[in-house]
Amino acid sequence: MTMSVSGRLARWRERNESRIENWRRGFYRFRQSKLSLVGLAIILFIFLVALTGPLFVPYPQDAEGAVRLKERFQGPSAAHLFGTDELGRDLFTLVVIGSRVSLSVGVMVLLSAATIGILLGALAGYFGGLVNEVIMRITDVFLTVPSLILAIAIAAALGPSIQNMMLAISLVWWPGYCRLVQAEVSSRKHDLYVQAARAAGASNRRIIFTHILPNITSPIIVKMSLDMGFAILTAAALDFVGVGARPPTPEWGTIFSAARSYVPQYWWYPIFPGTALFLTVFGFNLLGDGLRDVLDPRAKR
Repeated sequence: MTMSVSGRLARWRERNESRIENWRRGFYRFRQSKLSLVGLAIILFIFLVALTGPLFVPYPQDAEGAVRLKERFQGPSAAHLFGTDELGRDLFTLVVIGSRVSLSVGVMVLLSAATIGILLGALAGYFGGLVNEVIMRITDVFLTVPSLILAIAIAAALGPSIQNMMLAISLVWWPGYCRLVQAEVSSRKHDLYVQAARAAGASNRRIIFTHILPNITSPIIVKMSLDMGFAILTAAALDFVGVGARPPTPEWGTIFSAARSYVPQYWWYPIFPGTALFLTVFGFNLLGDGLRDVLDPRAKR
């Protein structure tokens, strides 16, 4: 009994040391990529702004629909760092508060889409047969229609609101995760550790959620990091065409949509929300590339 316990402790210590060593090497590779560090810095800065924005914005009431027509279309200045819009609202306040809205939309969309896709992909890949055929054919139907067009159609049918927009994007975003997880589970379900768990009497549910899914988290994390920026961009596109968030909600796409009528005379109006959107998508792409180098097993040395 003592030997058994000591043996388990030795194996646990060996696995833990191996895991730490892999993460150490991965972090070293991540640090070697200057662009990945830039992406991480951009994303950390944007999240910091989103979390602390309400504490330092000069005109918080502008994000709630305040109107000051005497100050409309003022250029960037000390009083209004990003200028003002057609209602006299401070654009700096709108962009900063809008970062919280845009990031919240991106996170909720990814969590919803990933949950649906992972569950369906795991079922399809593990059970195969008819279950796999039904799920994957439904997935193919969603993939035949461009995601942006389908999201616009669903959001328009449900009605313009930020909740319906998130639901619409989630409904068109899950097939990518479903295909990824289905392929990974299909290749892993015949591995020795899965056969050992099955021989030990583990249920299908335990095998899927305890043994298989924890071992395929790396490609899922990489995909989510790359998709985050595009989810925010898709939400902004739906806002731009009028089927997403409604004023006075200060979402970047909504601000940019209102600004299109005043270009190029009031150049600052579209420039600052557009720059914030660009930096966010750019930062998540750089971060995703870095995480792919860290988490891809084939890249480990």
